[in-house]
Order: sequence, then structure tokens, then C-alpha cells
Amino acid sequence: MIALYKPAGTLLLALALTGCSLAPTYERPAAPVASNWSSSSAKPGTATSDLDWQTFIVDSELRSLVSIALDNNRSLRQTLLDIEQARAQYRIQRADRVPGLSATANGNRQRLPGDLSSSGSSAVSSTYQVGLSLPEYELDLFGRVKSLTHAALEQYLATEEAGRGARIALVAEVSQAYLTYDGAQRRLQLTEQTLASREDSLGLISQRRIAGAATALDYQEALGLVEQSRAELESNSRQKQQAFNALVLLLGTQEAVKQNARAPQDKPMLLQDIAAGTPSELIERRPDILAAEHRLKARNADIGAARAAFFPRISLTGSFGTSSAEMSGLFDGGSRSWSFVPTLSLPIFDAGRNSANLDLAEVRKDSAVAAYEGTIQTAFREVADALAATDTLRREEAARRALANTTSETLKLAKARYEGGVDSHLRYLDAQRSSFINEAAYIEISTQRQIALVDLYRALGSWGTQP
Repeated sequence: MIALYKPAGTLLLALALTGCSLAPTYERPAAPVASNWSSSSAKPGTATSDLDWQTFIVDSELRSLVSIALDNNRSLRQTLLDIEQARAQYRIQRADRVPGLSATANGNRQRLPGDLSSSGSSAVSSTYQVGLSLPEYELDLFGRVKSLTHAALEQYLATEEAGRGARIALVAEVSQAYLTYDGAQRRLQLTEQTLASREDSLGLISQRRIAGAATALDYQEALGLVEQSRAELESNSRQKQQAFNALVLLLGTQEAVKQNARAPQDKPMLLQDIAAGTPSELIERRPDILAAEHRLKARNADIGAARAAFFPRISLTGSFGTSSAEMSGLFDGGSRSWSFVPTLSLPIFDAGRNSANLDLAEVRKDSAVAAYEGTIQTAFREVADALAATDTLRREEAARRALANTTSETLKLAKARYEGGVDSHLRYLDAQRSSFINEAAYIEISTQRQIALVDLYRALGSWGTQP
């Protein structure tokens, strides 16, 4: 039994000595952005840290479509598979920190010619062995394997954050595609109503022309407005179909869009007030920033592995079992066998390979720092742009709504005055043009404001609970 405990005791002692790391102490780089938002729209609202996408999206049909997309979108599925791949890679690397144990069984028979035998005659020898073996295991005295494992872990965590970012992006893309589709439907509906109204007006002009109360010029101008509406109708029909196709691509199924199709509605589909928080909260929450920091930590760990390569490397192999010249004697008394083979490797000359690897690791860390800082600056700008957009578009939407209401009333008055013979046909035509243009502009701005809210939600890195 003493022979068994000697290699085992040595192995336990070696494991106790592992754990030293030569990686630099990680310090998060200072954020290269201001401590507060400069936009005047950073007002109190629902905190994004407490905001899940189901709460952000108040429209039930849109929530249903987002749930379908999260289950069916092919790009998201590929991203999630990449996460599984990174997790498996980390587990593979982590396994190197623990000694392996294998069951082995082998046999060998060979014939030795007489001129090579000490007895001068040929002989056949046999060897059979059964037992447990310890594959080559590196004692991680200087933290090389530990650093590589840490780097693999950080890469996996970065991939996981990328997956969270992909979910947020998909929620945003589906929301924006649906808002675009709804806006196209509203414009198409407005154009159809305008075309019907202009065709009625054209009929009235035709009757007045026959009666001698309208000129050929009046008729041609009215006909021009009808043809303009028909062209707008085709344009809006094309935009609606393209928006539908984009939504189908994101959802991965056409039937889901058809089942959830409904008449366009002029009402908010999203939560209207979102609190931006502070830039420091953004750094702690946004997936791409967190992923960049995990990659930076991985590059920091790589330096530890590169430094450890300058120091001796000790590897252990061994086996314990039973051996015999006859298979029937494998488990007889006295057949026990074991071996314990430590190996020391000390780099003496490598033509500068280790130094170059260390330089490479340090340069990659510096590059990761720059990428991390650049990601923060990009995120800061996206949030600031989204805040400015939601702030100005809110006021513009209110102004556009008031303008559309005004021109709609103007159109009613102009029509009554024209039919009463008070005003000319030209003024009535101008009122028709202005009313259509301002109604279409209002629909466009209201759609843009809803899309800007989605941009803000995505820029803030909100996600919340999964469906």
C-alpha cells in the first residue's frame, strides 16, 4: 500500500502548489465620457434596470410578434449556438486544471530471433497489463493553465453578453419593422381616402364643366390631383409590402404576421417615458460594453499565460495496476505494478518565441482597451442621439398634429366656399394638397418618434425577463 500512496501523495502535494498567477491585476479603464447626459430629455421615467421588453411594449399584437421572433429567428438561433460553442470551449480548457484518470488494458506478444536472444535460441514473450493511468498532467505552479482557463471563461462570458445583445437587437428590430409596417398601412389608408375624395371632387368638376360653371383648366387640375393620388397609392402599396417582407424575415414565419394583422391605429404602442439613468449605469448594463470588458479581461489573462511560459514546466504521468506474462495471472498475488514519471521542462533557447508571445499578448490587451473605450464612446453617442431624437420628435409630433388638424379644417372650409361659389377652384386645390401633405407628414413623424423610443430602449441595453 505504501507504493500506492507515494505517487498519490506526491500528486496531492503538487495540486496544493498550483494556483499562482502571473497575470497583471485587472483594473477597469476609466470611462472616456462625461459623467452626465447633456441632453435636456434625460428626465425622470421608468428605469431601464427595472424595464423588461414586455413592459416596454404596451401593444399586445406587437408583444406577440416579438415572442414569435425570439423563438423562430434564424440569426438569433445561430448566435445562441455560438454561445453553446464558447461554453463547451471553456469546459474543455477548464478540464486541463484537473488530473485525468483512464482505465487501460493492453497486451503484447513478440518473437525474438535466436541471434538476438541471450540464450541463442528464438523465444516468444508475452506481457499483459490492466490498471489505471494518469495522462500527462501539468503542475500549474506559475498559473499558465489557470490563465488560459480564465481567458476561456471571459471569452465565453463575452459571447453570452453578445447573445443578450442579440436578443435586445431582435426585440428592437421587430418593433421597428412593425412600426414601419403600421406607418405604411396608415399612409396607404390616408391615400385611399384622399383618392376617393379627389375622385368625388373630379366628378363634381365634370358636372360643373358640363353646366358651364367650371373651366377645362379646373377639370385638368382636379384630374391631376387624382392621378397624383393614384401614384401615391402605388408607392405606399409598395412600401407596405416591403415592410411586410422585412417583418416576415425577422419573425421567420409569414403566417404569424397574417394572423396578427390588424387595422392601423393612431395610438402609442410603446412606453412613452424611459429614464436614461447615468453613463456609469450604462456601462454596467449594456451588453456590448460588458462583452468588450470580458474580452479585455481575457487578453489580460493571456499575459499571465505568456509570462508563465518563461518558467519551468513540470508534467506528471503515472499508472497503477497489475501486470503478468500470462493473461490468467493478471490478478494473482504479487502482480501489482505502478509507475510514476515526473518531467521537468525548462526553456533555454527558443529564438525569441516566448518574448514575442508576451509582446503579442500585451499589444492585444492594449488593443482590447482601445476597443473597450471605443465601445463606451459609441454607446454614449447612441444614447445621446436617441435622447435628442425622442425629445425633439415628441415636440415635432405635437406640432405636426396641430398643423394637420388646422389644414383639415381649412380643407372643409375651402370646399364649402368653393361649392358656394365664394372662392375659386385654385384655393380649394391648394387646401387639398396641404391637407394631404400635412396628414402624411404627421403619420411619418409619429412613426419616427415611436422608432426613436425603440432606439433609446436598445441604446440603453434594456432586456429584462425572457418570454
